[in-house]
Amino acid sequence: MGRSVYHVQEDKLPKRPPVKTDLRFEDVTASTGIHFVHASSPDSKYIIESMTGGVALIDYDRDGWPDIFFTGALTVEEALAGKKAHSALYHNNHDGTFTDVTDKAGVGYPCWANGAVVGDYNNDGWPDLLVTCFNGIVLYRNNGDGTFTDVTKAAGLSGDTTWAAGATFGDYDSDGWSDLFISHYVDINLIDLPKFGAQKTCKFRGIDVQCGPAGLKGLPDNLFHNNHDGTFTDVSKQAGVDDPQKLYGLTAIWDDFANKGKLDLFVCNDGEPNYLYVNDGNGHFTDEALLAGVAADQNGNFQANMGLAFGDFLHNGKTSIAISHFSDQYMALYQNDGDLNFSDISDVAGITKATNPYVGWGDGFFDFDNDGWLDLFVVNGHVYPQVEHDSAGDKYMEPKLVFLNNHDGTFNDVSKQVGPAFQIPQVSRGAAVGDLFNNGSLCIVIENLVGGPMIACTRGIKNHWLELELQGAQFNKLALNARVRVTAAGMTQLSEVHSGGSYLSQHDLRLHFGLAAADHADKVEVIWPNGKVEDLGALKADQIYSVLEGKGVVPHDQIVPKAAAKQ
Repeated sequence: MGRSVYHVQEDKLPKRPPVKTDLRFEDVTASTGIHFVHASSPDSKYIIESMTGGVALIDYDRDGWPDIFFTGALTVEEALAGKKAHSALYHNNHDGTFTDVTDKAGVGYPCWANGAVVGDYNNDGWPDLLVTCFNGIVLYRNNGDGTFTDVTKAAGLSGDTTWAAGATFGDYDSDGWSDLFISHYVDINLIDLPKFGAQKTCKFRGIDVQCGPAGLKGLPDNLFHNNHDGTFTDVSKQAGVDDPQKLYGLTAIWDDFANKGKLDLFVCNDGEPNYLYVNDGNGHFTDEALLAGVAADQNGNFQANMGLAFGDFLHNGKTSIAISHFSDQYMALYQNDGDLNFSDISDVAGITKATNPYVGWGDGFFDFDNDGWLDLFVVNGHVYPQVEHDSAGDKYMEPKLVFLNNHDGTFNDVSKQVGPAFQIPQVSRGAAVGDLFNNGSLCIVIENLVGGPMIACTRGIKNHWLELELQGAQFNKLALNARVRVTAAGMTQLSEVHSGGSYLSQHDLRLHFGLAAADHADKVEVIWPNGKVEDLGALKADQIYSVLEGKGVVPHDQIVPKAAAKQ
């Protein structure tokens, strides 16, 4: 969690009138039957206890309803006593409730877990689950029968034994098979932990706090190439993404930022410059973050860089980036200007002042009011319980923020207008968004470091919508990094299927589009990862469509694998 000082310029900008909205978020957690509690220490004194808490939406049984996986962690005391961290998988019952299926699925005890992402490493169409851990990674193969098998060793991934944080699947060499990138955080040992408050880097506003990441050693990153046979090969160094500087890596994601038909890689580094690895097209990448304008903020400061949000909030066909940060910083919004040039427009967009007091984590661009324009949210929570004694008024538990898109490149903070759920102070970390109940109303699933999760769902939406679940025909069957263009109500929207994102979390792989008052989309196009463009024509609103590559819209059962994965 790096620290920097910036000059707030937002107050000098013309005041925008407040947005009037019918949008409300309702806390539905109690009615879902979910009772997961993330382990935490009430007076956490070690960095390893403060950085965990990813959540993944994964339709593991392919029934068309998102299920939820929560990562579980430990306290240092519990770990030294030999206890195991407990994660949990909840099955969506299609009626607003969920059932704990952790034991049946076999995913309850992967490790001291940090984050989780979804991919399909063996290309069988069943979504697999990758968990990042304090001591490496765990890859769970989806067996297609409601169970998972730990295939970490068999896949050649057991050599990773250090603090893995972010993860993302993506086919960087366009061979039809998803490769895997893992970012790593700090080099730390449970039996030799830095002493609480002992060094200059273990102070916050004069208060003794946990040490790090500043003052601790970082770790290199890893890129694993998919061998098409259930195994991976480490190609980190030859690809140029091994991070010899050993920066403090957190969330990472694949995306074609250059719009050249090849996947680039963005890596958030905590308190240090970000990486934007541009795909050279020959199995190698070049970091161009500094030249692109995304290595630091508008003042040249290296910020905390924790959660990653991606989206075309301007309707210009380009993916912009928002990154959550530490307190006394701000959520950085990098507008994609094309040709690998980005501008920090956080002040102009109107998000610096609201985000400055808080420590931000999970985030995302989503059209919460279905008006056809991407809104922005971030969940917050401090890292130091000791700030409760800080004379500056910092709080350990913090509210959440949501910014409505003004349709002009700016946002309005409507956090206090959308119901009490967003004002409930919590120590939030990971967050994932999806249409949990298949009704066109998006929900945010938030994993909290202290206590249980929150599931906040939108209510009062009058606008139309549509959603797409994509299936590759022969390769990349989860259609990772496929893009969809939807034209409706006189505007064209762009969205993309991503593995990973937010803070160490996984959003629903289905793509959601608000259509405002339009009762149909005039044109829907899928740009498949192989570059082929498929025109689905006009589609009626308020429906979820299943799309099979080369076949267009099909019944849902045609995109579900017919048999369990081969052993």
